[in-house]
Amino acid sequence: MTPQQKLEEAETALHELSLGKRVVEIGRGGKTLKFTAANMSDLRRYINELKQQISGTQRRPMRVSL
Repeated sequence: MTPQQKLEEAETALHELSLGKRVVEIGRGGKTLKFTAANMSDLRRYINELKQQISGTQRRPMRVSL
């Protein structure tokens, strides 16, 4: 499954939870993950990780120089 397909699956799952579905399942690395409204923030984080992976960017620690 490509990162884009994973993103589409995760966004669909988030939409279903937003509409009131109690539990959604998505595949990740050969495992099935279950999400509920209680852990929607984890699903949003996963979506953001996929978006970063697709765009080729990752967050880097900020360095402050004086």
